[in-house]
Amino acid sequence: MPETLVFYTNPLSRSSIVHWMLEEVGADYRMEVQEFGDAMKSPAYLAINPMGKVPAIRHGDVVVTEAAAICAYLADAFPEAGLAPAPAERGDYYRWLFFAAGPLEAAVSLKGCGFQPTPEQERMLGFGRLERVIETLERAVDGKGYIAGNRFSAADVYVGSHLSWGMQFGTIEKRPAFETYCRGLEARPASRRVREYVEREMAARGWSPD
Repeated sequence: MPETLVFYTNPLSRSSIVHWMLEEVGADYRMEVQEFGDAMKSPAYLAINPMGKVPAIRHGDVVVTEAAAICAYLADAFPEAGLAPAPAERGDYYRWLFFAAGPLEAAVSLKGCGFQPTPEQERMLGFGRLERVIETLERAVDGKGYIAGNRFSAADVYVGSHLSWGMQFGTIEKRPAFETYCRGLEARPASRRVREYVEREMAARGWSPD
């Protein structure tokens, strides 16, 4: 695989998901911090991600955007880390990785924007309604250490990140199953390193979630 990996990030964004994944796989990477605003819409960065959003990675000649896609890519690019199940065992892995990237993120984002779908609109939306999404995810993690089988995977990085941040910022209801699941993931050394980095950056920028 290509040796050079560049991580385009802003510490106060979804980039922390990919940062955690990079730490888990043990990749040798270089961070390029993109500030919000005009810098993220510069021609140089739009050549990497035309959406002008982070995160993104460049791995040799390969460019990948979207946090869930990057997590899946890194799991395959660094197989020695063991963060993707064997191909024949990837049903739950793909299901929950993209459940969080699709229904969960859409439902939470629309609620944050003040949108409450009517019963007719629920039939048009892939997630239906937020309550159903949360209940489905709660059943998926209840009593389990990992969401896809009996070992940690990239799906846990992605799902766990959304649940942890959602509960912290109040966009996802705190439930015992979520708190227990996330507590186990947050104890991982790679997760702790990224949280400490984000906390340092928040302090340096005078930014607080409160």
